[in-house]
Amino acid sequence: MIRKVRLPSSMLHERLLQNVISIMIMAGYKVSEPYGMRPRSFDIVTAKGDSLLIFKVVSHIDSVSEESAHDLHLVAEHFGGKPIIIGEKARDSELERGAVYLRYGIIATNAPTLYDFFVEEVPPLVYAQPGGLYVNINGSLLRELRERNDLSLGDLAHLLGVSRRTISKYEDGMSTTLEIAIRLEELFDYALVEAIDLLSHAPKSEHTFESFSQVAQEMIADLQRIGMECHATVQAPFDALAHYQKETVLAGYGTAQNVMRRAALIGNISDVTGSYALCVVTDSVKQKKVGRTLIIGERDLAGMEDASDLINRIATR
Repeated sequence: MIRKVRLPSSMLHERLLQNVISIMIMAGYKVSEPYGMRPRSFDIVTAKGDSLLIFKVVSHIDSVSEESAHDLHLVAEHFGGKPIIIGEKARDSELERGAVYLRYGIIATNAPTLYDFFVEEVPPLVYAQPGGLYVNINGSLLRELRERNDLSLGDLAHLLGVSRRTISKYEDGMSTTLEIAIRLEELFDYALVEAIDLLSHAPKSEHTFESFSQVAQEMIADLQRIGMECHATVQAPFDALAHYQKETVLAGYGTAQNVMRRAALIGNISDVTGSYALCVVTDSVKQKKVGRTLIIGERDLAGMEDASDLINRIATR
């Protein structure tokens, strides 16, 4: 008798993450180093031309917390990118290939669907909601086909076993079940289902969190004092996103030991996203560079008077 070996969750995560990295490399994307610390709101950042994607990789998409979703929204929004959750299961079922799911307004799907979209250029058609699988249909085309076939709203409603009002809503853009969509396409012998573009989806954050983390408040206060707009993160490798004019700075904060573990990764992410990297150390430290990341002491930051001075220091090789 062959016993099925169940892999530890860490190994399952690593396998899935490496799969996602491989897919995005095949698709021609530049991929950041994975973020291996916990908790984490995202795992990798990828970029290709104007397309920037922030990936959260989990075995079970229901395990994504509000805090992680908030960070995903925040980071993606400030880089003009898209957050995507990649997983294998939802509730007690495997994620369907060719289907997308939503978690806190963020698209979630599986690795095969990701491969189909980015490598094979085959977009998903179906999205899952409580109650079943749904699709978007071309409402104006449906109206045109109905009128071309001399069918009234009532005629088509009778054929489908729905109300006249429902047909009107379909034509106005309301989504429908996969079953109804198939019946419509069979009836008119025409493709009505619209593909889902993972790159055009606009995530909507349903929650705002103003003060999740108090850890980096002193750094944030100093960055704001010198003229930067700041947004704190909770579970990202950096503690804040800071903006000055058209420039973005990924800012980490903490003890030297804590910061040094993250400095190279923050710099790597800044390279992929075209931003700057900064780590502010609470211990006494001399200014230095770790890759792309400027390391400075808390007192050094407190002595600065203008954001342009900080940007120039980071930019100096």
